[in-house]
Order: sequence, then C-alpha cells, then structure tokens
Amino acid sequence: MDDDTLTTPNGSGNPDLLTVLGPWDGQIVFTAVHAGHDLRPEVRDLMKLDEATRYREEDPHTDRIGSGLDSGMVMHRSRFEADLNRARDTAVYLDPEDSWGLAVWRDGQLPDDVAERSRRVHDAWYEELAHRIAPMAARGPFVVYDLHSYNHRRDGPDAGPAPQEGNPDVNVGTGSLDREPWNPVVDAFIESMSAEVIPATGRQLDVRENVRFWGQNEGRWAHRLFPDTACVLALEFKKTFMDEWTGEVDEEHLAQLADALARTVPAITAALGEVEVPTP
Repeated sequence: MDDDTLTTPNGSGNPDLLTVLGPWDGQIVFTAVHAGHDLRPEVRDLMKLDEATRYREEDPHTDRIGSGLDSGMVMHRSRFEADLNRARDTAVYLDPEDSWGLAVWRDGQLPDDVAERSRRVHDAWYEELAHRIAPMAARGPFVVYDLHSYNHRRDGPDAGPAPQEGNPDVNVGTGSLDREPWNPVVDAFIESMSAEVIPATGRQLDVRENVRFWGQNEGRWAHRLFPDTACVLALEFKKTFMDEWTGEVDEEHLAQLADALARTVPAITAALGEVEVPTP
C-alpha cells in the first residue's frame, strides 16, 4: 500500500479518504470524524468484528447533522480503522480494552505494519484540518462543531432507553477548552440549541455541558495548536434520530436536528465578537 493512497483531496491520492465541504471562508465549521464506515481492504480482511456491531459503535449521519453549515470536513473511514478522536499512538484499536471490550481482529492482534498504515489516516486528517483552519485562526476567533453521536439503549434492542437525567439530547463537551474567554460562545450555543423544539419529539432539546462526554483529541489538538483563537465544541447527539440496533433512520428527525444546529450560527457569530484575543 503506497503512502499516496492516504493523500487528502488537496493532493493526487485517494479522494474517498475524506471530504472537504464549502469554502471555509467564515469562522464556524463542522467536522465529523466518526461518520465513516469504510475500511481499506487489508483492514477489512483482518477484522473479526461483525458489521452491525461496528456500525452501532460508529457515528453514522453526523455529517448530515452538520449539513446546514457552509463548511465542514467528513472522514469516510471507520473509527475501527483509525480513531481520529484519540491521540495518534492510541488511534488504532489493538486490544479489546481499547474498544469497549470488543474483539476486533481475527487473529487477536493487528500486524504492526497494518496498524502503522492506519495511523497515517490519522495523520492525513490532521494535516488537512491544520491546512484548513490556519487561515481561520489568522482571521480571528473561530468555532469548530466537532460532531458525534452516542448510544442510549445499551441494554438491548427491546430494552428501554437510558434515563434522561444522565443522557442529554445534546452533550456539549468543553473539557479541553479554557472556558472563561469562551464563555460567550459556549453559553450562546447552549442557549440557542436549548431553545429549539424538535417536532419529531414534541419538546425542546435537552442540551447540557460535560454530562456524558468532555471532548477528546480533536479539541485538545486544536486548542494546543491555536490556543488563543480556537474553540472546539464536542457535540454528542443522542441517537434518538435512529434505531441504534437496526440502523433505521428517522429522516424527519435527523433533518430537524440539522436545521436546529444551523440556526445556532447567528448567535455564535455574534458571540465571537465578544471574545477578546490577546495581542502579540
């Protein structure tokens, strides 16, 4: 497998690795690092995990939740090839403890050379993301909606959902964010998103901060690289828009979530004007 098969759409390699959407000329974008389900052939041949289980642990349709924004980036490879929301050295699941107890590989382990090629998927994503957001950082404060989804029916297809108390409709992860300078942005997002009534459920969205998830590698990476201008909000949407066991999607509900997210943009744009960026 040649290295150039991991080239991003900017280059001459495989255009199916990831997709860059929109002009990236504003200050709000989205990413969907776990939306993908694809595997390169050598990984697929070594995988023991059945496709339904793999799909259930991925974040399908998170790219569609971000579709109302002008600009974004979507990874097409499965997190079981390379988990972009972990650091490079832990991005490939080698043992069951890396993957929620799931046995992923037929022979119990992944050859080192295959694992290293998977880590290059991780490299390619972050190289492209740095290329895209550096001009945004040069213009001033910016926000990345880091889109994910999570399961809430872990007890089985016939069991009830997990209690709402600990499972908000949208979990806003800000664990790696220096919260104080970004208070206007985080508060504006929660207020705007919480005001949305989703017709499919007949109620307002329950949006809370750092209840189930605090955010992971993408936020840490961006906040380290652009400490004064980057605000990554790790947004975990509860999978109420689909049946996490059958994969069936409620298209109306999904579209309503996408519309609700898009409607946060004016409030976030206004809040960005309140963020003070340190002068050199």
